[in-house]
Amino acid sequence: MDYTDLRDWIKRADEIGELRNVSGASWETDIGEISEMLIHTLGAPTVVFDDIPGYPKGQRILVNANATRSRLALTLGLPIDIDRRPLMDEFLRLTESNRSVAPEVLEDAPVFENVQRGDDVDVYTFPTPQWHPEDGGRYLGTGCAVVTKDPDTDWLNLGCYRVMIHDEKNVGLYISPGKHGRQMRDKYFERKEPCPVAVVCGMDPLIFAASTIEVPFGVSEYEWAGAIRGEPYEVVNLPITGLTVPASSEIVIEGYIHHDKMAPEGPFGEWTGYYGKLQPAEPVMTVEAVYYRNDPIMLGVPPNKPPAYDPYLYREYLRSAILLRELRGTGIPGIVDINCFAVGGTRLFNVLSIEQKYAGHARQALHAMASVNAASYMGRVVVVVDEDVDVTDLDDVMWAILTRMDPIRSVDIRERMTSGPLDPAIHPDDKRYNSRLLIDACKPFEWKDRFAQAIGPDAKTKAETRKKWGYLLNPDATAEDIASELSVR
Repeated sequence: MDYTDLRDWIKRADEIGELRNVSGASWETDIGEISEMLIHTLGAPTVVFDDIPGYPKGQRILVNANATRSRLALTLGLPIDIDRRPLMDEFLRLTESNRSVAPEVLEDAPVFENVQRGDDVDVYTFPTPQWHPEDGGRYLGTGCAVVTKDPDTDWLNLGCYRVMIHDEKNVGLYISPGKHGRQMRDKYFERKEPCPVAVVCGMDPLIFAASTIEVPFGVSEYEWAGAIRGEPYEVVNLPITGLTVPASSEIVIEGYIHHDKMAPEGPFGEWTGYYGKLQPAEPVMTVEAVYYRNDPIMLGVPPNKPPAYDPYLYREYLRSAILLRELRGTGIPGIVDINCFAVGGTRLFNVLSIEQKYAGHARQALHAMASVNAASYMGRVVVVVDEDVDVTDLDDVMWAILTRMDPIRSVDIRERMTSGPLDPAIHPDDKRYNSRLLIDACKPFEWKDRFAQAIGPDAKTKAETRKKWGYLLNPDATAEDIASELSVR
């Protein structure tokens, strides 16, 4: 790793030319509007906001951190020019279960440089933006990791859940049904016990990424991050709840939620591209303490309309890799590649390619893909294609659907699959279930050898061509530049 904390990461992003600094943007409108512009521009830099009106200089917000492959590679400690598939393969190697590394607990950390307790607690200390115009409040938790602990075991979970400010000492905490943090919360609530919570609002992008993807049940994100780092992840215990937070945290709020302390929460602009509705009664976190470094940096990750949103862009790699591992783990042969398209929030439109080996193979892989853990929550459309189709190219996938799929033989619908409150297509009164459209866009196995021959290169050749000759697509390339490239080759 070329960095130890968020501040080091920012320096490295600057060194590779992918950082911009903005002074004077307002929390009321500017930061949310600029963030929306950035994440809807592929290849946009990461941005640090400083000199935010009404707040001391040095209180900063970082947005758009992991939104390019090069910055994701920086986060994972990989070469910044790494290609898509090598990045996925290396990510899978680094996160194999036998590489789990227990964290190291430190006695102290810079996050305790400033402490608010009791009457001094004020979460408005930080320049939390109004991320979307119709949000029900200012959301302190967008790029956050919410730390909870299973009351029956030592399992610590970090999940990215939304956190809305109610007042200076209380915040709303919404966790979707089924999430690990929700399962832990519900155990406390069933026993009518307070549930200890810590919300980390600034951390290195690796631990944030861990909080947003399917780390296996029972595995702590600290162990997962330690495996990627190849050394124990450094953590520190909080004095009130005893929960463990990253030693490199910038901002942490600590407290409890209770089964009988609820308040309306939302609406909030969500990952589907729609506002999640006002929740009539969600837990209120009573903030017992606030800890923060001098000149703290908040990590901002506001959801916006797909396909552009920081986690969509990096989860196209990471969730696709996790699905690849899960599907191969079923024992089904011939799995070639998988892509979770950002246009579907990496959940609603997933595509896999296979090398067909026997009758029924395509349908077997298709139904398995719709059922494995990383794809079970709020899916919508699953497609299987042959190995000659580039699963990362939406045009290529649609071409396969339109030329190899015959609706009467190629489409299945599965009912009563797991949905959730954020699913806009499901009736507001019952969002527990949805259905899945499964499309077999492979050549029919029984006569695939007689199927019309496709023109054009396969996915591997296309990738190699773009790598070798892609400079020709640069509108600023001169004849001298082209001659120079050719002479090198």
